[in-house]
Amino acid sequence: MKELNFKDFNISEEISEALAKLGYEEPTKVQRKVVPEALRGRDIIVKSKTGSGKTASFGIPICEKVEVEKGNPQVLVLTPTRELCIQVKEDISNIGRLKKIRAAAVFGKQPFATQARELKQRTHVVVGTPGRTLDHIERGTLLLDEINYFVIDEGDEMLNMGFIDQVESIINKLPKNRVTMLFSATIPEELEKLCKEYMKNPMTIEVTPEEVTEGNIEHILYEVQDRYKDKVLNKIIIIENPDSCIVFCRTKENVDNVYNGLKNKDYPCGKIHGGMMQEERLEGMKRFKRGEFIYLVATDVAARGIDVEEVTHIINYDLPMEKQSYVHRTGRTARAGKKGKAITFVTPHEDKFLKDIEEYIGFSIPKGEEPREQEIESAREAFLEKIKAKPKLKKDKSKELNKDIMKIYINAGKKKKIRPGDIVGGITSIPGITADNIGIIDIQDNISYIDILEGKGKVVLEGLKSVTIKGKVLKAEKARK
Repeated sequence: MKELNFKDFNISEEISEALAKLGYEEPTKVQRKVVPEALRGRDIIVKSKTGSGKTASFGIPICEKVEVEKGNPQVLVLTPTRELCIQVKEDISNIGRLKKIRAAAVFGKQPFATQARELKQRTHVVVGTPGRTLDHIERGTLLLDEINYFVIDEGDEMLNMGFIDQVESIINKLPKNRVTMLFSATIPEELEKLCKEYMKNPMTIEVTPEEVTEGNIEHILYEVQDRYKDKVLNKIIIIENPDSCIVFCRTKENVDNVYNGLKNKDYPCGKIHGGMMQEERLEGMKRFKRGEFIYLVATDVAARGIDVEEVTHIINYDLPMEKQSYVHRTGRTARAGKKGKAITFVTPHEDKFLKDIEEYIGFSIPKGEEPREQEIESAREAFLEKIKAKPKLKKDKSKELNKDIMKIYINAGKKKKIRPGDIVGGITSIPGITADNIGIIDIQDNISYIDILEGKGKVVLEGLKSVTIKGKVLKAEKARK
């Protein structure tokens, strides 16, 4: 039987073009199974590990089904962490950009009023963490009347983080006539109960692409006493000489200590943990994604939402206490069919936790021997050459998509009673510009941002020097972001 490709899904030209520009070539296993069923409007339970392409598996059908003319949200996606919330919002925005789909992210540690202002505008898809989403619903800033797709992403992590009651509260406020999809690496009993109660005859799809046992990831274990971990870490990274590596620690104190140790040796590194300001965490993630540094030291909070291609090594500086976390951590490498290596340090008193992990993944992790000095010396030159080299910046997968889109801003917004229709009217009066050339419009208090599509940005900027919007010629410039 012929394998499905994206064209076989009968999706619109705008979505197909965006997928091609984003570098989506062939659907992954999870996309082949989920997309057609989601397009048919089936409730679906998907058991699939991180890195299997699941965001696009729900992102494609919801972008296809969204009616752009409607003003209120039609899709609600819940994620357990802020990082994942932002990642999913970006992915959906990219998939739906040429269809002019507007997605908003709502999460804690960001001003409520800023999010409320964004939700007042035409918003098709809302991606949120449970607490902040519930807050918006209860305060009337997120309207649910037209929600027809509801997605729970990383369901098992919602459970682990204690969000399941909030998730249930949100479900009870949603329209009954909707499509519900749950994505989770594992389906614990409590999640099963939730599905039975709130889903209509759901179809269960289980996909194990690049499964942990299939050999895309090489696993190795080092028995190390706590006080020697830093020394062994240094030896390992010299021998392994990774191109891109995440070092996982259990606590933010350990993250700080390991990061400081690497920084003091002038190794190119960054860090992420829950004690950092949200802006710092997001900036650190962006820089690591771009390939500005090799080593990211992180707690498990960062394991969800790190969608970074070509991470060659994962190092578990601290063994995770939960067996599922081992799979989520190691799932950061060997993505999209590539090879990867997962290195784990185990202290003498952690046998029970190791045994639980090995039972869960279905095999014993082979033990490695600490590298000898002779091996380290022979590897040192190549290692030093790599860490001193200018970083090779990774390709931004949305670059091709954004190439023909220019974001411009004008110096007027809500306070001057500017509406989307005023902007569209003004811009379409420019010769050679139609409404199809205008993408998402974001009207703020004093300024407005407009996406100009199909490479027409320069024409619009030139035209706005003489064209009036609401009776005035407004200052227009290319936006910096």
